[in-house]
Amino acid sequence: MLKAAILKLVGYCRAEGWAGYDPYDALNSKIFQALPVLNSRYPRLVLTQGLKASPVNLRSLLRVLKTQNPKAIALFLCAFLKLSDNDLADRARLVQFMIERLVDLRSPNDRYWCWGYSFPWQTRTIVVATGSPNLVCTTYAASALLDACEQCQDRRCLTMAMSAADYILDKLYWVDGDSCGFSYPQPGVQSRTHNANLLASAFLCRVYKHTGEKRFLGPAMRVAHYSAATQEADGSWYYGEASSQRWIDNFHTGYNLGALQQINNALETDEFESRIQSGFEFYKSHFIREDGAARYFHDKTYPIDIHCVAQSIITLLEFKRLDPESASLARSVFAWAMKHMWDDRGFFYYRALRLCTIKTSYMRWSQAWMLLALSTLLSESK
Repeated sequence: MLKAAILKLVGYCRAEGWAGYDPYDALNSKIFQALPVLNSRYPRLVLTQGLKASPVNLRSLLRVLKTQNPKAIALFLCAFLKLSDNDLADRARLVQFMIERLVDLRSPNDRYWCWGYSFPWQTRTIVVATGSPNLVCTTYAASALLDACEQCQDRRCLTMAMSAADYILDKLYWVDGDSCGFSYPQPGVQSRTHNANLLASAFLCRVYKHTGEKRFLGPAMRVAHYSAATQEADGSWYYGEASSQRWIDNFHTGYNLGALQQINNALETDEFESRIQSGFEFYKSHFIREDGAARYFHDKTYPIDIHCVAQSIITLLEFKRLDPESASLARSVFAWAMKHMWDDRGFFYYRALRLCTIKTSYMRWSQAWMLLALSTLLSESK
């Protein structure tokens, strides 16, 4: 069932041209763009949140076009690198295709290799333009290129990754007294967002491992120490330090744990092992229901979000050394998703709510993440 689901999902994404809708793409609406009177902060927020929450996908009515998202392409690349030629006949061609798409989708008019989302998006305070580079998108794209470099020995991928690392250091790194971090979602924003900090730190440590250039190591470890130290006594992390960021969720916690493990691996250390162990115990006990459903938040069952399903599979497999039952639990998460969130046309639904299921297909948020999760599960099952 696992391999069949992977092949059907790949077929669906291929037929869609690796392009699709996104939970946050409302501002791509041609109708919205044609009405300048609506183009201000609150209308942008209302439209974005309304479309995201709607059980009916209204994007075609609002003329929101499907797009290729650089982060989705990076996730597809990572997934194909985990598969073998026996799993997918044209795997090698797809790997090269995704690398070329990342080349083509880089942020324009920037001397660094960096990436942004394929839609404009409104935060609580600012609007971020289409393609404007940001830390998370750049880190995922460049990390995927590092994966490709390691497997395919493509030095061009390392060159692009090094340029992305320079972008993070030169444009995003900040220090303010005892605090430090990497700006997100744009340069100049002194955000204290822990998953973004740790993902970037892990990426810089990987670049240091490949190049031996210590300029990447110092800032990476300073930020990693800062965000790791904010871990709560029970092993959890709040999303960030701002008063509006005080929640604990599934996939950002998984990002934190995975990033700390990558740092340990890159530097051949166990410095963060105790934090990983306590964080993983919290993760298992709070985000995975007994029947395999993956919770979004640590203290409530709904919504059950497909991104959390994917991250749960990935995190449980990544730390199976800490729990002999972890791989079995990952398979139960997969089984639950196939029963409740899989469409036989070859894609996964967005969210299961208490009273209904939002069946919208999102390419980055849902399909790309689930392809990576299923590819990880298949590779770990061999």
